[in-house]
Amino acid sequence: MSNQNLSRDEAAARSALISTHSYDVWLDVRQAEDPAETGYPSRTTITFSAREPGAGTFLDFIGGAVQAVTLNGRELAVSEVVDGSRIRLDDLQADNQVTVTGTALYSTSGEGMHRFFDPADGQCYLYTQYEPADARRVFANFEQPDLKAEFTFHVTAPSGWAVSSNGAETQRTPLPGDPAASRWDFAPTRPMSTYITTVLAGPYFKAEDTWHGTLADGTALEVPLALYCRASMAPSFDPDELFRLTRNGLDFFNGLFDYPYPWGKYEQAFVPEYNLGAMENPGLVTFTESYVFTSRAADSQYQGRANTLLHEMAHMWFGDLVTMRWWDDLWLKESFADYMGTLGVDRTTDWDTAWVNFANNRKAWAYVQDQLPTTHPIVADIPDLEAAKQNFDGITYAKGASVLKQLVAYVGFDAFIAGSRQYFRDHAYGNTTLADLLAALSTASGRDLGAWARQWLQTSGISTLTAEIDDAGGVMGSVAITQQAEDPATGRQEPRPHRLRIGLYNPDAAGALVRTDSVETDVDGGRTLVSALTGKARPALLLVNDEDLSYAKVRLDPQSEATVRSSLGAISDPMARALCWTALWDAARDAAAPAERYVEAVQRFAPAEPGIGVLLAVLGNASTAIERYVPARRRGAVRHAFLATAAEQLAAAVPGSDQQLAWARTLAATSRFDAGELDLLRGLLDGSTVIEGLTVDAELRWNFWHALAAHGQAGPEQLEAELARDNTASGKSGHATALAARPDPPVKDAAWDAAVHGTALSNQLLSATIAGFTTAPASLLAGYVEPYFECLERVWATRSIEIASRIVRGLFPAGQDLDGGSPAEHPVLVRTDAWLAGHQDAPRALRRIIVEQRSQLLRALTAQAAGQEPSSAAP
Repeated sequence: MSNQNLSRDEAAARSALISTHSYDVWLDVRQAEDPAETGYPSRTTITFSAREPGAGTFLDFIGGAVQAVTLNGRELAVSEVVDGSRIRLDDLQADNQVTVTGTALYSTSGEGMHRFFDPADGQCYLYTQYEPADARRVFANFEQPDLKAEFTFHVTAPSGWAVSSNGAETQRTPLPGDPAASRWDFAPTRPMSTYITTVLAGPYFKAEDTWHGTLADGTALEVPLALYCRASMAPSFDPDELFRLTRNGLDFFNGLFDYPYPWGKYEQAFVPEYNLGAMENPGLVTFTESYVFTSRAADSQYQGRANTLLHEMAHMWFGDLVTMRWWDDLWLKESFADYMGTLGVDRTTDWDTAWVNFANNRKAWAYVQDQLPTTHPIVADIPDLEAAKQNFDGITYAKGASVLKQLVAYVGFDAFIAGSRQYFRDHAYGNTTLADLLAALSTASGRDLGAWARQWLQTSGISTLTAEIDDAGGVMGSVAITQQAEDPATGRQEPRPHRLRIGLYNPDAAGALVRTDSVETDVDGGRTLVSALTGKARPALLLVNDEDLSYAKVRLDPQSEATVRSSLGAISDPMARALCWTALWDAARDAAAPAERYVEAVQRFAPAEPGIGVLLAVLGNASTAIERYVPARRRGAVRHAFLATAAEQLAAAVPGSDQQLAWARTLAATSRFDAGELDLLRGLLDGSTVIEGLTVDAELRWNFWHALAAHGQAGPEQLEAELARDNTASGKSGHATALAARPDPPVKDAAWDAAVHGTALSNQLLSATIAGFTTAPASLLAGYVEPYFECLERVWATRSIEIASRIVRGLFPAGQDLDGGSPAEHPVLVRTDAWLAGHQDAPRALRRIIVEQRSQLLRALTAQAAGQEPSSAAP
């Protein structure tokens, strides 16, 4: 419907008129187990006040039908007040009560009330996901973050199910005359926004525990804990470890924030086909069930899960207790939670690589996003809900967290926490903007943070820092740090202040590259002299931004680059080594060095990389470099050599190690485009080949089948047999991907039709089908370029924003090669530009995706142009 996209101005006008007090929501999902039932009864009663009696406003509801609307005792004519997704409420009183009875619809897109049938046992599972504005798909409401209220939920469901919501369960009553169903009543919540309310219902496995804690003033706290997952996944569930992480996190954050956990119980549910990593619903956090590891997972995956768990827990304060007024200030919750999640892993677990993985993964995500023409300031301009949906990106999360890390260094950790504590006390259960946070932090630190906010929060783009060294006879003369900081959106230079550590690394007696000296300096403007380095011996490696204190890309000076390319594995410090990996990758992405040289570095040094998080990242980068950045005429040779390395390292890795698993995954991914090791994959699948310590479990098996299918060496019968062996949700996804990967035109036609024209695929199966479809050379997909551009507006208008975004982003013809000429003259870029020029009035969110995909393709073609000559051997 055209009026689903609420604007910021409409939201501001509504919150200026009304204040919401309470919701009473009743949902009846007794018939959910019947696939033929597409909807369920939903009834909402809202009490709210109006500042201008006689004025009017509207409610939001995206459902199947509205049966009745009653306002202050008056029955309103449904046909007159319901307009698409809005319900008009006229002639308000000072105090009002409205009741809306309607039919809400079950979802297969992960938006609203998602319904999932477990292929393993046929059982039905429900959960809700609302951010940024999908609570209106489940119950009528005022869908904006600054209209907080208390919520009381009642759910009627099959008696044998587990049912939960934000509040504690107060009563469970069998329905008179229907012994197969019961009604669950939940306690009223404290004031919260609509988008963080939630309901969970189904035959979930449930584990329970309790956390006991004490605040600094001696106040004793007791919080009931629970964990949920699908019954068929219970054998793989590890509640003891999850409860341990949860208790540690509650200890940490309650002490750190000195504000008692405000939401009563703390439950966590791992749910199927989830669109996000997790969602911070107070009292009932939801996570992707990918965090229930049914196949072998690397240690970095467990660390990543812990990071997400602590990220969501931090939201109980940043985001839930205190919430941004509108989505412009989304960073007020996401940047803080991203920072706090990493801090929590560092402070409350045995992992000592939290900040290394943050630098190598989270910041890498931000660096990519911040170089797109659609980048934006951390404090963004979000005019409407569609824009809000697109802004859950690397800027809001990882760049914001990186900048907060810098802010902590600038004002001091104690002042930062003191300001945060005051912020919670001043704004508990309320809504805030940037000014409110800056006021609290400025008071606590004694610093005026206005200039800092303007430079870091209200500009966009990333700085690139390079050391210029005047070297005279092995002694450094003048050393300057230059800063390039162009805003991709405006083209303006936006240099920012950086507090840096510059590390000097030299070989020790054993040959390891170790830090022998370091200096701290402030960098501002385009060029900054570092006088503290004058007269020092020229090191083998001069590492700008050592210890990753600032948010910036680093270009290695020529001598330091030569050292890294010849001796990267000798760098003993994990953070320094990760930063050097990142510098090499940035050079490849930016066409400052041929991408083939990055792949060579990975082949040379990845086998000895001890950090599994770093190893997985660089192997993934190498695969991207080969398929996107290496010129087509060189790609086959580069890929074949990389595949041979993967096979060699799989055989040589310590049996049962994470490194062995990483190389097995890389072997499968590379084999999708190179048939050189297909016999090895077949042997591992049928058991005729055994590699000591390698368990070829479900996830690896589907990765291997994907590769075989991409070469036409796995037919429907074989894939059906594998699905019968692994008839699970992840198995169905693997099956869908492998089927669509087969290199036959009719197969690609069927996959395209299912994705673009069909509506039967759930969100997860849609993504799996797109992944298989796009596993193909560009020549096989060339016929879909024009249909892609022809379908865009129809897809955006007829599908939900989640599903439409997956289609538009996933099917963009990105796998193109440069075939002579200028990258900007490539036919797909020309066609993209023509579409953008001819569709100036297309929805902003749709245009943003197209602009971003165009930028990524141009970057790939530019890198291919830079790598046309064969790479010379690394020095």
